Amino acid sequence: MSEKPSTFSIKNWSLDDRPREKLLNKGKAALSDAELVAILIGSGNRQESAVDLCKRILASVDHNLSALGKLSIKQLMEFKGIGEAKAITIVAALELGRRRRGEEALQLNKIESSQSVFELMQPIIGELPHEEFWIVYVNNSNKVIQKNQLSKGGITGTLVDVRLALKTAIEVGAVGLILAHNHPSGTLKPSEADRQITQKLKTAAESLDIKVLDHLIITEKAYFSFADEGML
Repeated sequence: MSEKPSTFSIKNWSLDDRPREKLLNKGKAALSDAELVAILIGSGNRQESAVDLCKRILASVDHNLSALGKLSIKQLMEFKGIGEAKAITIVAALELGRRRRGEEALQLNKIESSQSVFELMQPIIGELPHEEFWIVYVNNSNKVIQKNQLSKGGITGTLVDVRLALKTAIEVGAVGLILAHNHPSGTLKPSEADRQITQKLKTAAESLDIKVLDHLIITEKAYFSFADEGML
């Protein structure tokens, strides 16, 4: 015997209340975050509509989409009405949003300040639970040629291969390097190890007429720039 459709299904709502129709008639900007997520999941549970369920999910992360994007499939499935398929849909949609932000930053393509480095790298490393060290390679117009992850490690630090970094710089014809790594702890204060690797790369690069232009420590919402602070 088939289960009776829930009265909380979007298809049972009045036309004015349906987020899909609202998007069609009024445009995507007219929808709340909860309504947009409700479109993804399609239906709620027997006690609440899709929008109400999504409001509750968003409330659990203080209505922060970035925090929502960090929830695992298992964590999303703890909400009644969110099965594996719906959880996967939410995770996939938020990952697409994160990647879009990264591509928009890349379209700038020219590094004009520490802020532009932050906008380029924050979507990649700003929200990671572990530390990663990246290098952005630029040409003589400060345009990005390439960006590479040089190392991945624990919160206590990473191992950085200076020879590999400079080998890549020569191969791609870079004249400048911008170093970037994240601090999962959220602190923006550079460690002694951060200072040492900056100096080590700077000295090695200078012997090849390549400049280290900056080193950014990146967290979820802020950054520290060695160049801005006169530490290069």
